[in-house]
Amino acid sequence: MEHLVTSPEHAVLITYALSGDGFGAEGEREAIYALEYRLVEAIEAADAGEFDGNEFGGGKVVLYAYGPDASRLFTAMEPQLRAFPARPAHAVLRFGEADDPAAVERRVDL
Repeated sequence: MEHLVTSPEHAVLITYALSGDGFGAEGEREAIYALEYRLVEAIEAADAGEFDGNEFGGGKVVLYAYGPDASRLFTAMEPQLRAFPARPAHAVLRFGEADDPAAVERRVDL
């Protein structure tokens, strides 16, 4: 079996606060879905990786995106992320695989 050598999978994880301590209001979820569509377009236009989905719960939503360069991926997403009104919010840029204990992470407040 041949193993392909690939570059490490970097990630950008975005967290937005939602109202309440559950899944947020219906309007908030709809706004997140609209944001996701804009993020997919921005990431694809920059050829920076892929948007991978969301996780709602505990009064917040986490959005997941992956690509070969977390900085480039975040740069493609940043205008849409900063324009989105939910706060507090932050992004974590992970430079390496999720299971790599040496992967560097950088937090960016939005």
